[in-house]
Amino acid sequence: MKDKRILYVSSEVVPYLAENEVSLMSYDVPKMINDQGGQIRIFMPRYGNINERRHQLHEVIRLSGMNLVVNDLDMPLIIKVASIPKERIHVYFIDNDEYFKRKATFADEEGVLYPDNDERAIFFAKGVVETVKKLNWVPDIIHVHGWLAAMLPIYMKHYYKNEALFSETKIVTSVYGQSFDENLDLEMINKVKFDGVPHEAISDLETPNYENVLKASILHSDAVIIASENVSPSLTKFIESSGKPFLPFATKDAFAEAYTNFYKTMGL
Repeated sequence: MKDKRILYVSSEVVPYLAENEVSLMSYDVPKMINDQGGQIRIFMPRYGNINERRHQLHEVIRLSGMNLVVNDLDMPLIIKVASIPKERIHVYFIDNDEYFKRKATFADEEGVLYPDNDERAIFFAKGVVETVKKLNWVPDIIHVHGWLAAMLPIYMKHYYKNEALFSETKIVTSVYGQSFDENLDLEMINKVKFDGVPHEAISDLETPNYENVLKASILHSDAVIIASENVSPSLTKFIESSGKPFLPFATKDAFAEAYTNFYKTMGL
C-alpha cells in the first residue's frame, strides 16, 4: 500500500472520543495503512465534547471561512487539525458552532437524538469534500465509517459527480451494528433533494432510520465492508444482494490482511 492515498471519513475516532467499534476501527485501519507506507488523512466532526487543548487542535485559517448551504441556509465551515500522537497521522475536524458545539455526539443527556442530526450529516459530507478540494489532495480510496458520515457517498455520486479531482476515486463504506432506533428528521429526504439528488436515488430516506440511511450509503458506494458481528440479518442480506464487492466480517487479529487485500481488489 506504499504511497497509496486513502481518506478516512468517520463519525468517531479514538483517541478523540470514547472507544467503540466505529472509533476503534477508524483508528486501527488508518494506522495499519500508515505503517505500510500509505498516505493517510482522517476527517471527523469536531464535537463539543472533544478536548481541544488536550488534543492540541488548532484552526487552519486557509481552509476555514467558506459557507456551506444546508437546506437553503448558509452555515460557516471551520476546519481544525491535530496529529495522532506518535503516528504522524493528520486528523481534520469539521466544525460549525450551530451543529457541533454541543457537549455530546449524537444525542442529549436523555439519550434523545438531536433533531438536526440529518443536517449535521449533510454538512459533514460537504465539509469533507470542500476541504479535500482545497487541499488538492486526490484520494485513491475514500473509506467511510459511521452513520453520520453516510451521506458522503451520496454527495460524491451526485452533488460532486463532475469534480474531476475525484474521477478515479473509489468509495468504500464500512457497516457497523445499529446505533440508534428512532428516525432522523422525516424531512431529511427533501433536504438532500434540495441539493439536486434525485428522489429515486435516495428513496430509502423516506423513512430515515439507521438501516435505511446505511442502505442509501451502500447503494452509492463502490464496495462495502461488514465491520461488525452485530450487523442485522436484513442489512447483511441487502449488502450481499447489492451487487457491490463486499468483505465479510474479519476479526481483530485478521482484519489487517483482509482489509489490505480488499483494497487491492479495487485496483490499488
